[in-house]
Amino acid sequence: MKQFSLALAGTLLIATAGLSQAADLAAGKAVWEKVNCASCHGADAKSAVDPAYPVLAGQHADFLVHALKAYQRGAAGAPASANVRKNAIMGAFASQLSKQDIENVAAWLAAQPGPLAVRK
Repeated sequence: MKQFSLALAGTLLIATAGLSQAADLAAGKAVWEKVNCASCHGADAKSAVDPAYPVLAGQHADFLVHALKAYQRGAAGAPASANVRKNAIMGAFASQLSKQDIENVAAWLAAQPGPLAVRK
């Protein structure tokens, strides 16, 4: 029983170690507006000005966090082996964001209605 309790405590510690503050949807919308993401991705995050630009509304938050961090690494000149995305425009925007900004805007975008869905 003691070993089980220790294992459970260890698992909980590991599971919560990577969690940061909870995402703030209002702050995420503020980041969206401050950085002017709508200028390319559309005010609703699904009506991009160019069809090559991705729909962001309804996208998985963890994917958006990963992508924005990859743009930050690309803008910082990280080597290709560091999982980077190199795009001058997105890199410039992403490099302005803090870790909490990224989590907030990703959560806000994920909460928006959009055409992205798992179809059965």
